Amino acid sequence: MKYKTIDLCAGIGGIRKGFEMTGGFKNVLSAEIDEYACKTYEHLYKENPRNDLTSDEFKNKCANLDYDVLLAGFPCQTFSRAGKKAGFEDTVKGTIFFHILEIIKHSKKRPKVVFLENVDHLTTHDGGRTFKTILERLTQLNYKVIGVQKEENGNISYDPKDFIRNSKDFGIPQNRPRVYIIGFDLKQYPDIKLPDHIPSKGKDKLYTDLNDLLDKNVSEKFFMSQGYLETLERHAVREKNKGNGFGYRIVNLDSIEHPIANTILATGGSGKERNLILDKKNGKKYAGKMYGQKQTPINNKFVRVMTPTEWGKLQGFVNYAFKNEKTGMDTFSFPADVSDTQQYKLFGNSVTIPVIKEMAETVLKILKKQ
Repeated sequence: MKYKTIDLCAGIGGIRKGFEMTGGFKNVLSAEIDEYACKTYEHLYKENPRNDLTSDEFKNKCANLDYDVLLAGFPCQTFSRAGKKAGFEDTVKGTIFFHILEIIKHSKKRPKVVFLENVDHLTTHDGGRTFKTILERLTQLNYKVIGVQKEENGNISYDPKDFIRNSKDFGIPQNRPRVYIIGFDLKQYPDIKLPDHIPSKGKDKLYTDLNDLLDKNVSEKFFMSQGYLETLERHAVREKNKGNGFGYRIVNLDSIEHPIANTILATGGSGKERNLILDKKNGKKYAGKMYGQKQTPINNKFVRVMTPTEWGKLQGFVNYAFKNEKTGMDTFSFPADVSDTQQYKLFGNSVTIPVIKEMAETVLKILKKQ
């Protein structure tokens, strides 16, 4: 029997997929409101995820559902500091985490495990109070969170660093620190023994470095125009003169022995400009040519943005999670009407599946011992 999961703030299903890859989990309900994410999710999993987790209708559905693990890559919305004595529900009402707590509280069969993922800045948001509040509320709901110790006086102690893990340590050449919170229900497992830490590295090395995953044949549309590249170069010089480090980055220069990508971002533009690629092989074919709506010819320095497929590899969707082990065929794809712009956004907003799989294997191992 597989453990049943619900997939909240589902995106394009990266957390769900990482859990399913262990062979020990099966998803029974999903919630997502972004239309392009929903289209892609339905395309990949043949299930409709269009549910609003903040709605009473969805909460009632969860309350009566038989499931074991709650998964959520929830957004870090601002936690209000108003009404400090009014109680948690008054101070954070309206945030997604509040609604996740409501779902846990009102489930007739409490989830055995809660798995949450977020940006690493969650640990420092509002001077660390937001993160502390999240861990405190899960502890008060009687969940034992890996990395959290409960003191005799009822307070909790923890090291925020113990919750941050980086994709680059899990076989993927991307510098992507993220927060992972894993809690087990003490009502169902009062004597549960948990490891002191969540996994800190992966068993598999998917790529030697960034060069190892770059596409061999790349369209000219991904190469920057001369004018735009010069604009970025001028901007970088101005920022450097001001003492700032901001600017575009070519991440695979010949001088870098084992290059890795910077964090890919859902915002698209800045995420792409900080991950520019030196591609001499393809660039030599296009340098000096006009293309599409570009106002100036393609640059003669062979610089391009990464492709959506390369971003898919950096998150483990492409060439990993949807790859048939027997045939070697990769079945990942987007629906035909999802543009490159949306593909960048969806990948940038998602999770690194190899990291999730490693976390899920730890969860599965613990559950099997109970």
